[in-house]
Amino acid sequence: MSEHIKCLIIGSGPAGYTAAIYAARANMKPVMYMGLQPGGQLTITNDVENFPGYPDGVMGPQMMEDLKKQAERFGTDIRYGIATAVDFSGHPHKVTIDEKTELTADAVIIATGASAKWLGIPSEAKLNGSGVSACAVCDGFFYRGQEVAIVGAGDTAAEEATYLANLASKVTMIVRKPEMKASKIMQQRVLDNPKIEVLFNTVTDEILGEHAVEGVRVKNVLSHETREIPLTGFFVAIGHEPNSKIFQPYLHHDEQGYLKTLPGTSKTNVDGVFACGDVQDFTYRQAVTAAGTGCMAALDAERYLASLGVH
Repeated sequence: MSEHIKCLIIGSGPAGYTAAIYAARANMKPVMYMGLQPGGQLTITNDVENFPGYPDGVMGPQMMEDLKKQAERFGTDIRYGIATAVDFSGHPHKVTIDEKTELTADAVIIATGASAKWLGIPSEAKLNGSGVSACAVCDGFFYRGQEVAIVGAGDTAAEEATYLANLASKVTMIVRKPEMKASKIMQQRVLDNPKIEVLFNTVTDEILGEHAVEGVRVKNVLSHETREIPLTGFFVAIGHEPNSKIFQPYLHHDEQGYLKTLPGTSKTNVDGVFACGDVQDFTYRQAVTAAGTGCMAALDAERYLASLGVH
């Protein structure tokens, strides 16, 4: 027998937990499945200094634990498990957890987030959070007056390189191809900035340092020559991938897989299914904006359930 749930939240993180807090306070009896990475990307972020209400900053995992406790305090049923399949073709909505548990739900809030794309070298994983970051806006402040590197060639990489140049003493931009993919205006901003050095035809060979980033060894793909650059911060800006694959057959999405919502709302093209956080936000990708859309999703879901007369 399948379990029927009034309001199902898929995924945790700032969006999912905020949706849970609002849904629980509205007596929607939310059930949350935390997903593959409970707490989301912030669980691999050491210091969070830009989330309102933490004047001294907070460790990412601690902040997620605080949000989890707050959601539980109001009665959210938080469970371990991953949504592995959905059927949004009728009502109620059907969701499979861990390939075996069948659920039905009147309202579904998707807060599965997005995963940063990484280079895949061992030193990157080892030093993640100790000088290696996938978010310049989140972590750039810690490298004020220091030398850093950023990998990437698109608009996001160019934008983040420019952002870092306002803080760091020097930014080395590592670009695999002979040119950038970024728009012409973004390329020009990078090339005109005296604090940014662009290394074309170059790949990252190794990030150096035992306990924290101390430098990077890069390799020229044409000459095969390597050289070491001393620095303290290494930023990866080669894109994000929204965790939306199982929803794509039913929900409108862009070519990258980000779920589309009706402007100004969290509503998807399927009645009773709402999306919040990084799974639908390819622009801002901040904890505070994710939390805001989580609030929107819960309010939208509450109004939807009221329209159905579900109590």
